[in-house]
Amino acid sequence: MRKEILKNLAAPLRRNGRLEGALRLTRLPGRGTRVIHQLVIPHATYSPWWADDEFQTTFKEVQSFTLVDVYRLYELWTLVEQLKNVDGDILEVGVWRGGSGCLLARKAKLVGLETTTVFLCDTFAGVVKAGAQDSEYTGGEHSNTSAEIVRRLAARLGLDNVRILEGTFPDETAHTIESGRFRLCHIDVDVYESARDVFEWCWTRLSLGGVVVFDDFGFHDCEGVTRLVTELATRADVLFLHNLNGHALLIKRPQNGA
Repeated sequence: MRKEILKNLAAPLRRNGRLEGALRLTRLPGRGTRVIHQLVIPHATYSPWWADDEFQTTFKEVQSFTLVDVYRLYELWTLVEQLKNVDGDILEVGVWRGGSGCLLARKAKLVGLETTTVFLCDTFAGVVKAGAQDSEYTGGEHSNTSAEIVRRLAARLGLDNVRILEGTFPDETAHTIESGRFRLCHIDVDVYESARDVFEWCWTRLSLGGVVVFDDFGFHDCEGVTRLVTELATRADVLFLHNLNGHALLIKRPQNGA
């Protein structure tokens, strides 16, 4: 019965671009000259997160502590394991209440990254560095959190591989990080300048094959992040992947692109 429901719902929409035709009604211009927004609904139905018991357990524990949806959380979850043979620690900037960061830390322990530290960095006072490049954020949003909330969540999950840094990153807290290398960086700061500053600090410390994940890519209210990523995507040392779930992945490769 479920199979028939899935087929009956999905198949007609794939034919003749019917769904895309309907979605054109949601199209609207962005602030940039070549920026267009439209509701995006992929046709694929494969949903591996439902078959991952460890992910489901962790997701239920962190769900109320994050604004990131299940699709992006599962991508972060899988990236930790895929990068386990790349040298370095894990960095998240833009933590809010710690849900995505603690999910990263839980997965790191599960795949045996016992010496890896997961740095969780946030002002815990809301968005900073909003400016003219940004479409809707003006500063101070998402201030309904605290470092203590994150500490309690990490403790509840039994995580001893988390280090919380409170303050604007990298300006106020990066100097406290002794680590010289990173394998994964998750940037979830909503605005252009803050995302740029985090990227510039991290990229020089990212191992070859390491990944920077930008959250908010393609979101109508986060055009500054989209603008930044499209600028960075032209670099010779970047392999850029646009994921329709709202992530942009920048994979570090040699300068010659090999």
